[in-house]
Amino acid sequence: MKKRSRVKRLGVLAFVAVQAITLLSGCAPAGDDNTNNTSSNESTANKDGSVSEPLTQSSFLLNTVVTITLYDSTDQSIIDGALDVISKYEDIYSRTLENSELYKLNHGTLPKAPGSENSYIVSDELASLLTSGLYYSNISKGKFDITIAPVSSLWDFTSLTPLVPTKTDIENAVKKVGYENMVIEGNTVTFKEEGMAIDLGAIAKGYIADRVKEYIIAQGVKSAMINLGGNVLCVGEKPSGQAFKVGIQKPFADRNEIVATMEINDLSVVSSGIYERYFMENDKLYHHILNPETGYSYENNLVSVSIISEKSVDGDGLSTSCFALGLEEGMDLINSLKGVHAIFITDDYEMHYSDGFFDAIKVTEVEP
Repeated sequence: MKKRSRVKRLGVLAFVAVQAITLLSGCAPAGDDNTNNTSSNESTANKDGSVSEPLTQSSFLLNTVVTITLYDSTDQSIIDGALDVISKYEDIYSRTLENSELYKLNHGTLPKAPGSENSYIVSDELASLLTSGLYYSNISKGKFDITIAPVSSLWDFTSLTPLVPTKTDIENAVKKVGYENMVIEGNTVTFKEEGMAIDLGAIAKGYIADRVKEYIIAQGVKSAMINLGGNVLCVGEKPSGQAFKVGIQKPFADRNEIVATMEINDLSVVSSGIYERYFMENDKLYHHILNPETGYSYENNLVSVSIISEKSVDGDGLSTSCFALGLEEGMDLINSLKGVHAIFITDDYEMHYSDGFFDAIKVTEVEP
């Protein structure tokens, strides 16, 4: 193995889980899935323009709990607008909502483009994210593939009684997967093979977080936190000038139990790993990061990958891509990119840091 910047061995449960990123000192707990909206509206403006308490609100969107926190504003309408932005893009990118644009594309009900039976006209927003998805499909050598929907639609990791799909169904679905058979030209999407479909679940939350950041900055906000179910995006720094502290929480533990904290300014933190959605069958663990070549969960000795980047869409795409590539190839990819840092957790409970991580980011590990 190539020499890494640093490797830290942890206790048996002290590793990062996918949705186990938490903001310390200033972000209210997200609440449970039965809560549609929860908010804390007690923030008051001081004479110098600072805010005594952050304004925060949570809502169940994108099939998860999302939380928006403003540190330098008492304007509730900004949070309302941010949640509207999330809803807008959910109605475009959802694979399962029947009225979403992606659903209509996958089911062939969008307007047809001239010249091909399998060519469709899509919006600028959908074309943009599909282009990003193809980029990560390319740099991951197809290990990350946005055309995996025929396979991913067979698996239901949120069911009360999840089951492994039949071998025949998986083999038939894998034949329909292949990003190289999808072409985007402007606002036209063409599928070269019958039965192809797209799943943007591994990249959409990051893209949406970036759009929310753009929106709240346009409203004059300079200090905020966007948390889309574990995709954390910091806007600026705290009004005091201090960095945000983003914690990596222990899996299966209380939200306040963490394995490490990072000091983050104006950056995104996104993780992908086997403990986000999984189930056991016949003593075997099946998780939601699926191999496009086999149709089954990846088995590559990784537990999770966390990406720190400027744009959340990059964190989303790279966390899944690097997990799929495995420790060696995934680390090589990260080390080839500027302004991107990563923590890989292997199944022997070691933390592997990308080159230059500690020069760029202050991290404090919590001993098990």
